[in-house]
Amino acid sequence: MAPASKTDRKAALDVASWTFNVVTSVGIIMVNKALMATYGFSFATTLTGLHFATTTLMTVVLRWLGYVQASHLPLSELLKFVLFANLSIVGMNVSLMWNSVGFYQIAKLCMIPVSCLLEVIFDKIRYSRDTKLSIVVVLIGVAVCTITDVSVNFRGLIAAVIAVWSTSLQQYYVHF
Repeated sequence: MAPASKTDRKAALDVASWTFNVVTSVGIIMVNKALMATYGFSFATTLTGLHFATTTLMTVVLRWLGYVQASHLPLSELLKFVLFANLSIVGMNVSLMWNSVGFYQIAKLCMIPVSCLLEVIFDKIRYSRDTKLSIVVVLIGVAVCTITDVSVNFRGLIAAVIAVWSTSLQQYYVHF
């Protein structure tokens, strides 16, 4: 068997990275929901602090290993990013605490159309007809799931809206 090419190794690493991302994301959501629903842990902000501490530690380790390079942003851009990043994480954790996992996941799908809307408004991006149709399908799915999910409540809905908008704004500012 011929040795794997650089392209093949990169593709395998990409697949492994995406798989790891999905598995850990779902795992974190399930553990967080179990802490909140099963064990009555109602300190979403503390949970957010633990997530930030873990992320900081892993970033330091990855930087030390040479996998991540330091980047610098102007203070005004950094403050915007930090504000939306913090609102995003707190909003997501509070949304998960007050909503079912199903509604939480459906709310996360709303980030796609909101992110596209931000690009249309701020960057004057024009999307193709197929992309617009895909977004409509996502929104119809979100509407159907939201209507049929009996565990939606007003405060959970507000938390989800804050989480979706702050996460979308955070992602918008990441691409600069």
